[in-house]
Amino acid sequence: MDHEREFEFTRADFDYLRKLVTENTGIIADEDKYTMYYSRLARRVRKLGLKNFSEYRGFLNKNHDREIIELVNSVTTNLTSFFRENHHFEFLKDTIVPVLKNRGNRKIRIWSAGCSTGEEPYSIAITLAQAIPDYKSWDIKILATDLDSNVVNKASSAVYEVSRVDGIDKTLLKKYFKKGKGSNAGFVKVNQELVDLIEFKQLNLLHRWPITDMMDCIFCRNVVIYFDKPTKNKLVERYAEQMIDEGHLFMGHSESLFKSTERFKLLGKTIYQKTG
Repeated sequence: MDHEREFEFTRADFDYLRKLVTENTGIIADEDKYTMYYSRLARRVRKLGLKNFSEYRGFLNKNHDREIIELVNSVTTNLTSFFRENHHFEFLKDTIVPVLKNRGNRKIRIWSAGCSTGEEPYSIAITLAQAIPDYKSWDIKILATDLDSNVVNKASSAVYEVSRVDGIDKTLLKKYFKKGKGSNAGFVKVNQELVDLIEFKQLNLLHRWPITDMMDCIFCRNVVIYFDKPTKNKLVERYAEQMIDEGHLFMGHSESLFKSTERFKLLGKTIYQKTG
């Protein structure tokens, strides 16, 4: 027990909570996440008016279905930015879109799996709008999902602090965002025609996917780093099943499918293509 902490947080508390998170999401928390678990969940214990983590464990048992969502939301990290790993969006614009144009059916399906607060799916939408001048006459759907219901709600609002869009090219900013005025000063909102391309949903990747579309591309960046190898391999197999032949999978810069699957070949820079 650490006497400097507001609440007692034992090793047993940590092991219990991280096991629950793993069972429900597949996300693994290593020993070095002990302090992070305490700091993130102490807020929750405080908010619920509980005396310690032992009481929180009791509360979890009684309110499992509802509270497990709060638990997972608290301990998952949602670091993101517009056009993060920009080479992926360049590849989408310069390599993938021309192929989709040649297909002739004017239909595109892209999934942002782990969309966080929405910067990734909006970056995809901007990229498509730039690459396809008449995109409004196309059948374009971007599915954006995340485990954390709070960030999905934030993403669907399409509103961001001005500081979040600092790195975006000024031409794109002017074209695809509206500046807030009055009480909304200091914020921007993504233009509605781009918002209309995206469907936001809360989704646990380890559960059933209520998805009927076959995807042209799947962005799953900085998600599988939290999974163990068997879980990651199974997820990648499921992605292959949900994707057209020769579709593309985008991974995070620190992730690799090396020796994980026969279903994808590496094109370079964490861009993979589904093999036949």
